[in-house]
Amino acid sequence: MTRGRIRAKLRQSHLYTFSCFRQTTTETEGRNSVQGSRLIHCNQPHLHQKKPLKYCSNFISTTKYNVVTFLPKAIFEQFRRVANLYFLLAAALSLTAISPFSPVSMIAPLAFVVGLSMAKEALEDSRRFVQDMKVNLRKASVHKGNGVFGFRPWRKIQVGDVVKVEKDQFFPADLLLLSSSYEDGICYVETMNLDGETNLKVKRCLEVTLPLDDEESFKDFTGIIRCEDPNPNLYTFVGNLEYDRQVFSLDPSQILLRDSKLRNTAYVYGVVVFTGHDSKVMQNATESPSKRSTIEKKMDYVIYILFTLLVMISLISSIGFAVKTKYQVPDWFYLQPQNPDSLFNPKKPALSGFYHLITALILYGYLIPISLYVSIEVVKVLQATFINQDIHMYDEETGNPAQARTSNLNEELGQVDTILSDKTGTLTCNQMDFLKCSIAGTAYGVRSSEVELAAVKQMAIEEDEVDLSNFPLHRDSRHGSGKNVARASEIELETVITANGNHKKSPVKGFSFEDNRLMNGNWLKEPNSDVHLLFFRILAICQTAIPEPDGDTGSFTYEAESPDEGAFLVAAREFGFEFFKRTQSSVFIRERYPDSGHPVEREFKILNLLEFTSKRKRMSVIVRDEHGQILLLCKGADSIIFERLSKTGRMYEEATTRHLNEYGEAGLRTLALAYRKLEESEYATWNNEFQKAKACIGADREGMLERAADMMEREFILVGATAVEDKLQKGVPQCIDKLAQAGLKIWVLTGDKMETAINIGFACSLLRQGMKQICITTMNPDTLPKDGKEAVKEHILNQITNASQMIKLEKDPHAAFALIIDGKTLAHALEDDMKHQFLGLAVDCASVICCRVSPKQKAMVTRLVKEGTGKTTLAIGDGANDVGMIQEADIGVGISGVEGMQAVMASDFSIAQFRFLERLLVVHGHWCYKRIAQMVCYFFYKNIAFGLTLFYFEAFAAFSGQSVYDDWYMLLFNVILTSLPVISLGVFEQDVSSEVCLQFPALYQQGPKNLFFDWYRILGWIANGFYSSLVIFFLNIIIFYDQAFRAGGQTADMETVGTTMFTCIIWAVNCQIALTMSHFTWIQHLFVWGSIVTWYLFLFLYGLMSPLISGNAYSILVEVLGPAPIYWAATLIVTVACNLPYLAHISFQRCFNPMDHHVIQEIKYYKKDVEDQHMWTRERSKARHKTKIGFTARVEAKIRQLRGRLQKKHSNLIAS
Repeated sequence: MTRGRIRAKLRQSHLYTFSCFRQTTTETEGRNSVQGSRLIHCNQPHLHQKKPLKYCSNFISTTKYNVVTFLPKAIFEQFRRVANLYFLLAAALSLTAISPFSPVSMIAPLAFVVGLSMAKEALEDSRRFVQDMKVNLRKASVHKGNGVFGFRPWRKIQVGDVVKVEKDQFFPADLLLLSSSYEDGICYVETMNLDGETNLKVKRCLEVTLPLDDEESFKDFTGIIRCEDPNPNLYTFVGNLEYDRQVFSLDPSQILLRDSKLRNTAYVYGVVVFTGHDSKVMQNATESPSKRSTIEKKMDYVIYILFTLLVMISLISSIGFAVKTKYQVPDWFYLQPQNPDSLFNPKKPALSGFYHLITALILYGYLIPISLYVSIEVVKVLQATFINQDIHMYDEETGNPAQARTSNLNEELGQVDTILSDKTGTLTCNQMDFLKCSIAGTAYGVRSSEVELAAVKQMAIEEDEVDLSNFPLHRDSRHGSGKNVARASEIELETVITANGNHKKSPVKGFSFEDNRLMNGNWLKEPNSDVHLLFFRILAICQTAIPEPDGDTGSFTYEAESPDEGAFLVAAREFGFEFFKRTQSSVFIRERYPDSGHPVEREFKILNLLEFTSKRKRMSVIVRDEHGQILLLCKGADSIIFERLSKTGRMYEEATTRHLNEYGEAGLRTLALAYRKLEESEYATWNNEFQKAKACIGADREGMLERAADMMEREFILVGATAVEDKLQKGVPQCIDKLAQAGLKIWVLTGDKMETAINIGFACSLLRQGMKQICITTMNPDTLPKDGKEAVKEHILNQITNASQMIKLEKDPHAAFALIIDGKTLAHALEDDMKHQFLGLAVDCASVICCRVSPKQKAMVTRLVKEGTGKTTLAIGDGANDVGMIQEADIGVGISGVEGMQAVMASDFSIAQFRFLERLLVVHGHWCYKRIAQMVCYFFYKNIAFGLTLFYFEAFAAFSGQSVYDDWYMLLFNVILTSLPVISLGVFEQDVSSEVCLQFPALYQQGPKNLFFDWYRILGWIANGFYSSLVIFFLNIIIFYDQAFRAGGQTADMETVGTTMFTCIIWAVNCQIALTMSHFTWIQHLFVWGSIVTWYLFLFLYGLMSPLISGNAYSILVEVLGPAPIYWAATLIVTVACNLPYLAHISFQRCFNPMDHHVIQEIKYYKKDVEDQHMWTRERSKARHKTKIGFTARVEAKIRQLRGRLQKKHSNLIAS
């Protein structure tokens, strides 16, 4: 222990032979020029208080508004709505004499609607502000001077500050690593929030700053950093450090990025380089956008139509008024034409007509439903409450429910076309289970994978359902054999879980292997036991993990660079080969044998380590055993290993290849294991070449290292292969399968390596055996000509063109294509001259996986899909690296996992696990879309039915601007008498139950196809409103025009006709909404029929008031309308006449052209799902959107393969 510093036992730089060579001062002095103007005085933050060295603070914000911008931005958001803009103009005109209404009656509703919406926006943004403040107020240990460190909030950290970060803490800003608790100055960093990877990265400080190892050493520390300006590139950093009168070059291996986490290191010291929004993670963030749903955008166009109608009838009214004023008013002595004013002047009919135009625009304003927006706001808030309270989306492990963080986009959940998902922490929990292996040509492992279990169970179901051939074929398979009818059965993925439950649950995390032939030392009884010994040793030795004692179990846990490596070490331990110690130059294995009472500890000296890279697709370690024998142990992709086998090393190749294919078909991740014995002289000669390559400083250093490694990694002897099952998050395959059946496209965007991403694709059934993979890659940099960029782009474009052509020429109907592309290639593919070709290819593929992508690229891909396809996109992720795409997508979903809350803070909806996305979309999305669509259409219907009657009466009243209805009737129409039924429709309506939504996922396609808010349906409802207005007005006029109304022979006056017409409107629109509803609760009955009762109750109470208040409506119900049979008869006749066409329409549709939910409703009503299970199963199979991804597609492919084998065997038997 030196000055309180922990001395680590090993130098990791001896292990990572492909890491950058540590440069000396003389080597770097010639490369001091740095692009960028950032100058940082280390440990002197006070020098950055003034420009040009004043940098942004460490305060971060993800909110849409702040105190200054809230009022202007929120008001702008409200008046982007066309209807609100119209009512703002009407409210301003109500202050003039030409208004038919008082100013209060126009201004108050507008202020209420806009104020309520702004209050909702403020509430939702305040939640984001609270989350931001939790981050900004985190504490960090900062050097305050004289070697004293103290805690300071993150938001007060400045550029130049020296910060101490301890184990499992997040870095508060982008730091330059100065020293750590390890002797080498290394530290382990987890960058999951940045690139999605959970494997630990090794960072190293400069040797010159190693002595800065405790708080006292910073008392007199100063230095200057010159580096690049803030930029979003996570993987590059250019700069130098001027310290102790020398200049040292800096690279990304010394930079600790904000929101990364320090792991397996007691502490580090670092100096702040970038703060707040200058940090790389925030540079990758995009500004919080203001999102509007597709329905809301389309509503604006409907408002335009209604506004056009409003202007048109207002023009007709004003022209009619001008004509009447000029030619007839002079004859109407009772209007005193000899004393005209500008509003009523026979001498200036054009001016009077113009004033009347403004009056008419305000009078007919009921065509534009001002209460539509506030009703939608109320409905969406209640819908969001139901989402928040859904017990089926509550995660018991974390205690996190689903949360609708904004309610603006509820209906958008029901119209999603493409899902763009992060991988790590979203689809996976990064847990691998060792399941099977092949050693010396013999397969071991009796447990089945989920894919195998589902395929076997499905085939058993099909054998039991041969009687389904009596039913007609599904239209998509009519051309197939009758034997394929059984495929109509629904594949329930829950059966996989049930089947798995039959197995004994493995108590060891990462080890699900079952086979007594290898366990408890029984492998010694197997043939070729020496090969088994090599297999287990390769598992235990060929790795870079760090063992950590587990106090609870007494064994070891492993901090590995990949989950696969961790699973191999656990498997080796369970087989009796426990890796328990690592030093600078050796690994130690504790080997247990049944014939020995005590374990044997063996030391293997590490001579060289050749790391795994996505290009090499293999990892090798050269070791010397206790007998002095030098061995090269290798694990890697089978395609790479097999081509490097010696002639004598291919003994088990055929059997191992067969096993690898079987493992791949079962959805397992596979690697091949091999070894090679080396002679001393051979190794010494090679090692000299390798060390020369390591010492090289030139640009070709990596190429020389690769060539040196390639020379040694040959002439292998095959040992066997491993098969691990990637542990996805609970329910992920089932969720993806259901979403695929619902017709959704799923893209995976990850920062992981290509191989890892592909394996995850297989695990969650986005990829499967037999699917044709299209890998778009860049050219080898060594082969680039002078005009390198153009050559690379041309190469990529050729790949895209060829792939698109291949898809078009494919004849096999079952063929499926998967597009896989990495970040470097994607950077070119997203450029303007290539992005549309790339998108065209991606859309044609069943599955798309983008790997090694930066957060910025995730956002760019999301924008390309959103704008290029014109369809609704949903992005889902759990880390800070996903914030950009979450904000860019039409809908952003954050997963409230263990890795911070950045994704949740930027999201529109948050869920605890990916599997809850199925219910969020297929159930709540479907319901919300249909509810809002029907609600909006009904709103337009009822306002047209009501508003046009005012225009018709105008024509009867000489276009005088007189309303046929009492002012109180008009005020109460939208506020009370028709508001609650439409809100109940938007909140409680269900065409089918949640269980049926999940059983019939294809119902979801009603949203993306926009079946309930297309122009056909919108114009149909408008036409229905127009028809109802005609019936209501003219039928009442015909009935009351010259009829004796009361017993005394009196005819009806304007108040009587107006009240009767209004009664008919209340009855007609409420009966209409009752016919629209599919699902009734007591609340809907109360609101619909209660609204009608409320009308009569109001009319009764209003009539009891003084004539000074009620005017002509005094005692109108008790004395005038109630005793008159014609009033009740007219109400009945008009109501029936208004609703008869709609009733006929839905009856015809259900009988002759039913929609999917109509069929399901009828089946459920007659309980056919209980009485006729075969029919119910057949209908459920039809409700699966034809897809080539997902567990169902994978199982069907497996079934086709098994059937092919059976048919082949059957043919061979017949032939023999």
